[in-house]
Amino acid sequence: MILDLDAFIEKERPFWDELRALLKRQGDQPNRRMSIDEAQRFQYLYQRASSDLVKIKTFAGDVEIKNYLENLVARAYSQLHEESDRIARFSPLRWFFSTFPQTFRRHWKAFAVSFGTFLVGAGFGAGMLVNDYELKADFIPGQFGHLSGKPSERVEKEERHEFDYFQSRQTFSASLMANNIRVSYMAMVMGITYGVGTVILLFFNGTMIGAIAFDYIADGQIVFLLGWLLPHGSIELPAIFIGGQAGVVLGRAMFGWGTDLRLRQRLKLIRPDLLTLVAGASLMMVWAGIVESFLSQYHRPQLYSWKILLGSIELIALIMFLYLGGRKKWRKGRDK
Repeated sequence: MILDLDAFIEKERPFWDELRALLKRQGDQPNRRMSIDEAQRFQYLYQRASSDLVKIKTFAGDVEIKNYLENLVARAYSQLHEESDRIARFSPLRWFFSTFPQTFRRHWKAFAVSFGTFLVGAGFGAGMLVNDYELKADFIPGQFGHLSGKPSERVEKEERHEFDYFQSRQTFSASLMANNIRVSYMAMVMGITYGVGTVILLFFNGTMIGAIAFDYIADGQIVFLLGWLLPHGSIELPAIFIGGQAGVVLGRAMFGWGTDLRLRQRLKLIRPDLLTLVAGASLMMVWAGIVESFLSQYHRPQLYSWKILLGSIELIALIMFLYLGGRKKWRKGRDK
């Protein structure tokens, strides 16, 4: 085959430049994970550059172009195969303080869907009680029998207990962790139903929380409500939303919008992100379980302001962590 080298280079150079730009972006952001569309495009550009290199080698005199393509293909090959090296260099601290928040931000739209679904459910639960208070029993599961009565009566009873009345705190804390982690995992796993199961689970949990919140606020117990829920809820609820975020990501991969990759390939691409999100949510649930067992269940009025303050600090710290975590390293990479 006779190849017009100048025409060939002019035609293929935009693809080489695009591949080089993708490699530069990954080099500037070493912990960044490509989306499905980016990974598919990167694979295509790598294969095209490799094919071009084979053709260019037929022109023994064009050493400069050949060297350029050899370097480009070698860098792309290293990028494609560096995942195993990254796993071998796995650092728990780097994963938690960098990879986890970066992964969260990469899928922030899925988090918005998860959080929004919960809020819609909460609004629905509160609205139904506004319309018909007799529906309260339908929105609060039987295992939460202590919430079935009038909030002010429960508050009066709880405040009469001594600070150290709560027994078997370690067992209770472990049961809370196990239950909450199970909820996060379920929110993710239900994404296999094309996200429908995840949405239902989040909506259902939202209706329950919305009904409970309205019940206590309407009865004038907002301070008790905040002191009870904020210390652990400021971490527990976002962890549930992150589990739902993973479920939404999984649901989107099931549909495969905007890509020609097969389902197995799509799932392989998002698997690391799903594991990161649900593992991070699980660690958050561990902390929430400890706080709920050892602090949230104590209802002496003198503690309310301190509990509300702690919960507010936790929430602000979590927001800053998820928003800023891992960014410092990215900036260092850009400055090199």
